[in-house]
Amino acid sequence: MFNILVVDDQPHIRRLYEYTLEKNGYRTFTAENGEQALDVIANQHIDLMILDVMMPKMDGYTCLNTLRESGNNVPVLIITAKDASEDMRKSFMLGTDDFMVKPVDEMEMLLRIKALLRRSRISEEQKITVGGTELIYDSFSVVRDGVTTVLPRKEFQILFKLLSFPDKTFTRQSLMDEFWSMDSDSEARTVDVHINRLRERFKDNPDFSIVTVRGLGYKAIKNA
Repeated sequence: MFNILVVDDQPHIRRLYEYTLEKNGYRTFTAENGEQALDVIANQHIDLMILDVMMPKMDGYTCLNTLRESGNNVPVLIITAKDASEDMRKSFMLGTDDFMVKPVDEMEMLLRIKALLRRSRISEEQKITVGGTELIYDSFSVVRDGVTTVLPRKEFQILFKLLSFPDKTFTRQSLMDEFWSMDSDSEARTVDVHINRLRERFKDNPDFSIVTVRGLGYKAIKNA
């Protein structure tokens, strides 16, 4: 059973999330602000945190920044009423893993939580196996039939991301936002260049392929 910490200063919101999560098999903990959240995390194993932004004593941004500066990489899903693009950018720059705006659709929230937990497990294992191909994150390497190919960091990160979520479409912009700095002068077309290089490198690999989704972006398909 996964432990999920719900951090929100509104009691009815906490109760709603608690009910939804427990009904779907999760164990929940709650906190009214960032200070309480850090206390819970210090004393209890937490697999994922749902975090509000505007709270008394310690807001969500400060809580998230404190966590990341301490080296804690617990997956964080920010759910907030603040819907400006600057708030989203700030959240991701501080280290959130996902971002939703209130009011949220419960089913979408559950799907995102499931995806974040799955991504966290993959990240902890630091490798993905697709058919006879193994991706090893620590060395940015791809191994098949005893042959090891070491990729440039961003090429590997994009491939690892796509194969972590096979059949899921990622837009060029979402890949840019994740793997290039917000201050970068690079354009979304940079992603196309990296995708084309990956396709050329692995054109003879029978285990997976990278598909263009017209008008949207890219996805990986497992052939094995």
